[in-house]
Formats: sequence, structure tokens, C-alpha cells
Amino acid sequence: MYVSQRSVPVATRAPGGETNAYLVGATTESSSADEQGRRDSDRNSAILVDPAARTDDLDRLLEDHSIEHLLVTHTHPDHVGAVETYAAETDATVWARYGRTDRFRDATGCDSDRTFTPGTTIPLGDERVRILDAPGHAPDHIALEAGRDGPIICGDCAVREGSVVVGAPEGDMRAYVTTLRRLWAMDPPVLYPGHGPEIDAPRQTLERLLSHRAERERRVLEAVTSGAQSLEEILESAYEKDLSGVRDLARATVVAHLEKLAVEGRVEWDGERAIAAATDDEGD
Repeated sequence: MYVSQRSVPVATRAPGGETNAYLVGATTESSSADEQGRRDSDRNSAILVDPAARTDDLDRLLEDHSIEHLLVTHTHPDHVGAVETYAAETDATVWARYGRTDRFRDATGCDSDRTFTPGTTIPLGDERVRILDAPGHAPDHIALEAGRDGPIICGDCAVREGSVVVGAPEGDMRAYVTTLRRLWAMDPPVLYPGHGPEIDAPRQTLERLLSHRAERERRVLEAVTSGAQSLEEILESAYEKDLSGVRDLARATVVAHLEKLAVEGRVEWDGERAIAAATDDEGD
């Protein structure tokens, strides 16, 4: 089994302005990624993941394969733009997350043929792709493990450089941190992200992302305990960098952190104002 990537230009807030589409193909041990399909007159069976837009480069990759299945890591607009087109042209089985089929239809413009849940396996040749639960960035987010203990297509769970936006109301910071820890425990050989280059040191990257989230949370909590109450007050304290062009994303991220802290009983947050939760000592 192999994974091939094609970056396609889309309207996205992600750096670089591209989303990665992936093809997971069945192969033999002696086969290389893009060469195998060209040598195989019967065309390799494959799964298409996150076709964010149609490009000539992606078309050329698909020409050498029989696309049997099509699915997305999540239904944000910058990951689904060509789902309907490729579903019609390849006659692939289109998958959506169970319980999220309406969301899938609204985002892609097409109905799903089948549904998956975390743990579902999709046979491909003599191997299989396994669906992993990976919420946080989006409520319907999943990842795909290509073969047993193989590389993981992780969508917007991780990036090699920078950080992932986890912003309310779509984002769930508690779920995101859990997803990062779960991926760390799996210790895959490679992570294939939704944006940017492949992550060839997964644990190192996941640890960096966890540290980044912990530091941002510390700054948010510190702002609240120091007396900041409104979202704008907390935002100004939690970020030192210039937020020009990304202030809305930073604001949504702070809300996601506040929601996590509120669930954990460390702050009180009513959607507009936050106060530090009383400690046991203060209640005595």
C-alpha cells in the first residue's frame, strides 16, 4: 500500500493557499508509489481522499488508478471542492461519517453511498485502510491509517510547521488535545497533513503542537486570573504577536480554550465574560 500526494490550490486560510489531496493505492512490496500504476495494465485499486479541487496534476494521478472509494477527513470547504466531480467521473463509493451525512451533503453537493464510524476498515487489495476518530479541528474529523501500523493521513490534525486552528464553534480544544495524544501513542512512521509537507517525525511534531496548546492555555488562564474578563481583554493578554489578518481566528481559538477550561472547572465562562473559578481554599 502506498500514499501519493497532490497539492491543489484552493481558497483557504492555511499558509500556502493549497490543500493536499491523497491517493491511497494497493500495491506489491516491489512497487513504488507513482510508478506502479503505470506498469499495471489493470490499473491499481485506490482510495481518493480530500479532493479539494480539480487539477490536471490530480487528474493525471487518477488516470493510472481505479478509484473505488472516495472520502474526506472533514467537510470544511477547503477539503471538499471536487468531491462531487470526481464521484461522478470515477463511480467511486462515496463515504460519509455516520450521523453527519446531512453535513456531508451540504458541504459537497452529493449524497454518500455508505457511512463509516471510527474503526471501520475499507479493504484495498490485500490490505485495508482504517478510519480513526480525530475530532478537534472539526466535529466530523477523522484520520486514515494506510495499512496496519502504516502512515496516517491526518487532515487538519497536524502541520509540520506552525499550528492548527482549533476555533469555536467548530473546534473543540479538549477533543483536539486528545486526538494529538492518541496519534502520539500510535507512533505512525509518517503523518500526511491536510496542508504543507509530510511530517516525517510525527512524535516530535505532535509534542510541539501539544506544547503550543498548553502554552496558549496557560496564557489564557493567566489572563483570566489576572482580571481580564471580556474576550477582547483576554485576547490581548494571550497573544503577543501582531494579529493583523488573523484576529478572527485567534479570537475563536481563545474561545475554544475558555470552553475547555470551563468544562474542567478552572474558569467560569458564559460566552461573553470569564472569571477565575474559586479554589477550595477560597471556599473555606
